[in-house]
Amino acid sequence: MLPAPSRFETAAFFCALASAAASSVSIAASQILLGASLAALLIGRVEWRAPRHWPFLAVFALLSLLSMAFSDAPAAGLPQVRKFYVWLMLVAVCSTFRTLAHARWLTLAWLAGGTASALLGLWQFASRYQHAAAAGENFYLAYVGSRITGFNSHWMTFSGQMMIVLLAGAALLFFGSPDKRTRRALLLCLPVVALALVLAFTRGIWIATAAALLYLLWYWKRWTVALLPAAALAAFLLGPASLRERVTSLVHPHGQQDSNLHRVYTFRIGLEMIKAHPFLGLGLERVGPNVTRFIPPDLPPQLPIGYYGHLHNIYIHYAAERGIPALLALLLFFIFTLKDWLARLRARPDAPGSWVLRAGVAVVLGVLVTGLFEYNLGDSEVLGMTLAAVAAVASPRADA
Repeated sequence: MLPAPSRFETAAFFCALASAAASSVSIAASQILLGASLAALLIGRVEWRAPRHWPFLAVFALLSLLSMAFSDAPAAGLPQVRKFYVWLMLVAVCSTFRTLAHARWLTLAWLAGGTASALLGLWQFASRYQHAAAAGENFYLAYVGSRITGFNSHWMTFSGQMMIVLLAGAALLFFGSPDKRTRRALLLCLPVVALALVLAFTRGIWIATAAALLYLLWYWKRWTVALLPAAALAAFLLGPASLRERVTSLVHPHGQQDSNLHRVYTFRIGLEMIKAHPFLGLGLERVGPNVTRFIPPDLPPQLPIGYYGHLHNIYIHYAAERGIPALLALLLFFIFTLKDWLARLRARPDAPGSWVLRAGVAVVLGVLVTGLFEYNLGDSEVLGMTLAAVAAVASPRADA
């Protein structure tokens, strides 16, 4: 039996749970509640805990600060320093989650918030479709630059959240032996979330979600792996023409309307930045202002249409901004964390807490694959949910 928590620990837990859950609907509310949780931990003198491999994150933070200090405009990096506050989600959740029920509550809270955001997104899709039809516009061309966002300001943030909700909920459904009421809620809500994710037209997150779902399906019932490509093919053939256009745009883009060429430029520019500044990078928030300086000579100097404030790839961006050692420190945190989880699953694949481990592996896998196509950890909303998932799994008592 675990000792009864103090009133401050209880308050810290509910604030941490609410903060992690609110990441799916409101970053402002999430950060306020995170501060309340940390304050309760301090006032109640509750022991602070963090995932086992947190020293890698300390190295990442230190190298980030050194990168800022040696950049050409140190003060410009202050927004990224403030973003370290979001990383304290690891401490709040890891210090307060005590049982499997807590991880389950978080997953169900994400399911509720994610479903509400997905429903709003579906309404946005219908509204945009009707508007394009009424205006006689090509829906695809009108929609790609103004996609559904749910409660968020950008479709990439929305899609990242939908992916995390879908993967965590699927892990609970497949491996968590949910009761009838929970199973009904999952079976009702997960298709809504999945549909919103499909209609957000975020190609990189489609790929990442498929990879993580393949992992879950393989360890649930291996024959169901074949259902995923079948479902994708059915969606392609039976879905709206704009969906087929989005899929084929991977190899046949609509000029600069799709971001294919833009991503080639950001990738190549990032490599040039890394070559020039391999150890500490250009400095926090110094990638965007220096993009034109690093256009490779074999590419036309005119930048394609797109956003150049970051490099749309966490691996290239962090290496260019903070240096290769900082990137390696961040990657080692996730790699060793995944290694620990997979070892626990091999040792006790049918343990009561296996669904939490499966969820954690799937979420981190999805986030890391998405990072090949987007600067997803730069979004506080996606970062907060990712860290909450890691901490819920890494809590010393989460699988008790």
